[in-house]
Amino acid sequence: MRFTRITIIRTIQPKDDSVNEDLKWLGSSLGLFNLRDKDKSCFRIFITLVRNLKTKTGLTSDEIAMMTGLTRGTVVHHLNKMMASGIVFNERGKYYLTVENLEGLVELVQKNVNNTMEEIKKVAQHVDRKLNL
Repeated sequence: MRFTRITIIRTIQPKDDSVNEDLKWLGSSLGLFNLRDKDKSCFRIFITLVRNLKTKTGLTSDEIAMMTGLTRGTVVHHLNKMMASGIVFNERGKYYLTVENLEGLVELVQKNVNNTMEEIKKVAQHVDRKLNL
């Protein structure tokens, strides 16, 4: 059984017309960054992967650590969380976003949410039938 963690957090969109603020809001809304991420390490890793979309080449955890100024252990921890969310994959020791752009990222998460809700609905219907509801 494959698990994908999906977290959606409804927050107020920033009023500043800043790409950086928009990226923070987008990542926070998708549950990538949370209050425990005080040094914004997950955000820094995410931004590094987004910037790397143009090259279409993956990055090793060591490269990401060097680019972000984080330890390799911190980088791997956050990469594992993003892989569990289905937005990052690892191929031959290099990490990639699973999409070609941020719109694709939102569409991927939306598809995963919709699929998960359909599965939950089917189980609810099954339980309802067993309980004669």
